Amino acid sequence: MLKVSVADFQRDIGRYQDIALREPVAVTRDGRESTVLISTEEYARLKRRDRQVLTLDDFTDADIKALEQSRPDPASLAFDAEMSR
Repeated sequence: MLKVSVADFQRDIGRYQDIALREPVAVTRDGRESTVLISTEEYARLKRRDRQVLTLDDFTDADIKALEQSRPDPASLAFDAEMSR
């Protein structure tokens, strides 16, 4: 990821917008990354990965029945100790 100071970014924003079409551009302030410029395609890809919150009203009766009947994989028992920490 390319890093650029806020001053350089402001001086040549068009250049950095072009670069952001290919790779993220981190804008730094006082030496620390403060924002990242990305393409709209990358933004849309990331938004598609957002979690969707559903309520029980969003599930069909068949969905709820399938959830009620589901059982964890026996291999997952190896992680039970993680819950007691």
